[in-house]
Amino acid sequence: MELTTPALLFPAISLLLLAYTNRFLSLAQVIRQLHASEDRQAPVVRRQIPGLKRRIVLIQYMQGFGVLSFLLCALSMFALFIHGQTPGKVLFGTSILALAVSLVLSLVEVLISTNALAVVVEDLEQPGV
Repeated sequence: MELTTPALLFPAISLLLLAYTNRFLSLAQVIRQLHASEDRQAPVVRRQIPGLKRRIVLIQYMQGFGVLSFLLCALSMFALFIHGQTPGKVLFGTSILALAVSLVLSLVEVLISTNALAVVVEDLEQPGV
């Protein structure tokens, strides 16, 4: 395996971490707006709180596994740089696994997010509201 193989993941992981940070910032803004809102005890808001809590935890783990993937990728490159083929391959494989876990967590977070939107749409469909 060449040094350039794990180097190909660097830009992808960096962009992924940026996307995760944007998801976190958007979620933080939603939570702060709900906290400042006068109708935060409304049923539609109450129905979203469990999902918001799950999303906070998921984003934390998404970012953690993304950073772990980035770190392992860097260590893989270092191992390959010093001609450690076996450690480099193992670290690269572990990096890819951490990236896969991060992506699966991202998918779960997106599904929870879309469920929250469905709750809002359902509330909008209520007559007389």
